[in-house]
Amino acid sequence: MEPTKFSVVEPSPFSGNFVDSSVPFLLVIGGATATGKSGLAMALAKRLNGAILSADSRQVYREFDIGTAKPSQADQNRVPHYLIDLCDPTETLTLAEYQQQAQGLIRQFHQAGKSVPLLVGGTGLYIDAIVKGLKIPPVAPQPALRQQISDLGQFHAYALLQSLDPAATQRIHPNDAVRTVRALEIFYVTGQAPSTLQGENPPTYPILYLGLDGDPDTLHRRIAQRAHAMIEMGLEEEVLHLAKKYGFDLPLLQTLGYAEMLPYVRGDIALNTAIEAIILHTRQFAKRQRTWFRNRATVQWFNLGATDLVDQVWNWLLATELLEVK
Repeated sequence: MEPTKFSVVEPSPFSGNFVDSSVPFLLVIGGATATGKSGLAMALAKRLNGAILSADSRQVYREFDIGTAKPSQADQNRVPHYLIDLCDPTETLTLAEYQQQAQGLIRQFHQAGKSVPLLVGGTGLYIDAIVKGLKIPPVAPQPALRQQISDLGQFHAYALLQSLDPAATQRIHPNDAVRTVRALEIFYVTGQAPSTLQGENPPTYPILYLGLDGDPDTLHRRIAQRAHAMIEMGLEEEVLHLAKKYGFDLPLLQTLGYAEMLPYVRGDIALNTAIEAIILHTRQFAKRQRTWFRNRATVQWFNLGATDLVDQVWNWLLATELLEVK
């Protein structure tokens, strides 16, 4: 299978001269959905003469805009955004491809020495791919092979992986079908044990990693507000357009926010039922995200509800002595 072809946007740094970076570094902003990462990133990017690199696994796909909370065109005009709209909904962007594009952009910004790159999003694996320098086997998804492995059943597939690569099963739970299939897929495509192809190669430049979080009640309220806002922005029309253009069985339409709307656009459920499902499933997703990010020891946490949040983060950045205020 040939790798996905997608456009590469050359950096065009945001104009401004608020600060200078004495040492090229990467600022990472992570956290669960609806914690305000994008708003904080916009405010900081202006002060840093920076550009935002999306770390969202669905924003890379064109036409999936409202349901993925993709930055508006107005925001993109105010601050340069990258790693969004990279490929069509019928294509697949692999983690390795994402990593390659992100690393290339960060390198270009550092070499130019004019803009600070901000890696912003809630897809933890995307962030780990950059922050940890994950070594990712360049194996594109093989649908037919995956189906053959899945047809074995998880018990037999896991037993097969144990016989082929015992080290891999030390990191994969016996019930984790997704990672089991992926490991076997890598083995049959490359002929090598996945455990020998994986590892980490962290970047040498400094990384400042901050996270946003708050109490569950506040986050739940923000999630509900976002769900209703998406409806007002035209999520129904977006889902209907995508379903008619690509088919109701398009895999991306089975993801959060879109899957819950499909029964509504078909006329099977009421709008309020769809909205309630979006809110419930988003809360569950946010809980998993919070667990993921909380397990990252290097994250500096900030309360999303702080009225002086931008100033708090700014003072933290200045304290690192990586910035020189002009």
